[in-house]
Amino acid sequence: MTEVGVLEVDAVTKSFPGPAGGLTVLDGVSLQLGPSERLTIMGPSGSGKSTLLAVIGGLEPPTAGTVRLDGVDPYSSDAAARAAYRNRRVGFVFQDHHLLGGCTALDNVLLPALAQGRVPVDLVVRGRRLLERVGLAARADHRPAELSGGERQRVAVARALLLSPRLVIADEPTGQLDSHAAADVASLLLELAAEAGGMLIVATHSESLAARVGGVRHLRDGRLDA
Repeated sequence: MTEVGVLEVDAVTKSFPGPAGGLTVLDGVSLQLGPSERLTIMGPSGSGKSTLLAVIGGLEPPTAGTVRLDGVDPYSSDAAARAAYRNRRVGFVFQDHHLLGGCTALDNVLLPALAQGRVPVDLVVRGRRLLERVGLAARADHRPAELSGGERQRVAVARALLLSPRLVIADEPTGQLDSHAAADVASLLLELAAEAGGMLIVATHSESLAARVGGVRHLRDGRLDA
């Protein structure tokens, strides 16, 4: 029986069809994380980092192998159950913040709760507190176009942590930021993820971010080193 709070990725392979035959992006990738553990995945562009995160996060089904978080395999159920898995168990931070341009910073933070229906008062309070923690309490009513790149990414970090997910996945979270903003976002991501007590997986090209996250493993030719 899988222990609660454990992520298990077992022999995951992902292939895509193509005119010259199938392209294998992931080739038998396995890893395991326990409660509060961190993992950094590094590798050249095209090595499969984003694909691996998408498979782990319930966004992209593997061709073979299994993913289990708290013993739950998101690909063993229907699309609605998979969406619930992503919403309740996983928080995402992407290189491009993926904020909704017509919504305020606070509304963007509250999106994971909005996906479940009416937002309870306690989560509105938590959303405001998270914006305060990332230094944007005074910008809660601003829309993404009124925020800097670093501020937009801080909103994305707050959104990922709103529901205290078991797993936070960050795909090049500082890749489009200058060094100052990158250091700021990295600090907030690590601090808030640690407070939430969940696992953290970061894919990055940044040596400095990798050094701060720790647990570095390299993905090359679809394979993850030991």
